[in-house]
Amino acid sequence: TGNHVWDQRDALVFAPREERFLRPSNFPKGTPGRGSGVYIARNGARVLVANIMGRVFMHPELDDPFQAGERELAACPLGEQADAVVIDFHAEATSEKMCFAHFVDGRASLVVGTHTHQPTGDHHILKGGTGYISDAGMCGDYDSSLGMDKEEPLNRFLSKVPKGRFEAATGPATLCGVGVDISDRSGLTERIAPFRRGPRLEETAPSFWS
Repeated sequence: TGNHVWDQRDALVFAPREERFLRPSNFPKGTPGRGSGVYIARNGARVLVANIMGRVFMHPELDDPFQAGERELAACPLGEQADAVVIDFHAEATSEKMCFAHFVDGRASLVVGTHTHQPTGDHHILKGGTGYISDAGMCGDYDSSLGMDKEEPLNRFLSKVPKGRFEAATGPATLCGVGVDISDRSGLTERIAPFRRGPRLEETAPSFWS
């Protein structure tokens, strides 16, 4: 999730009940839900998944995301309590995302940036073996403004006077993400590549999936 996690009020009720639902782990103490979880993959591997939100250009009042990451890794270290560690770093600034990835390099399998809705082309493996991409991109209609019907956002840029609510674009969706090959031995990334499937963006899939 990220900064829009509570836009739908039902999420406040759903979050404490569903262990697969993750809100940013650096939200204040007492916030409903959880920021991380250990899940069992189909091959039996223990995968720590954490959601952490950045502060630059977003919410500076949040707990330090770097210390939040440190706490998550200390509680469930790669190679001990976890066979793989995936961190969704939800942030605006690419510099903050990149620095966070370097901070956990060698201690996390993958750091995936989210929030900007636009897939980036900077997927690579850091020196310590952590896979990284600044933004995996959104899953939705790219004939839009960040997934919203483009008429109202365009109107607000032109006139600064709202005419209505933002509504989700309903055209054909494009799926975006990232594929990663994680070593069974080290828990670190061996191969990483983007995934895009749909009508609007150039389609691609990791070659190691074939």
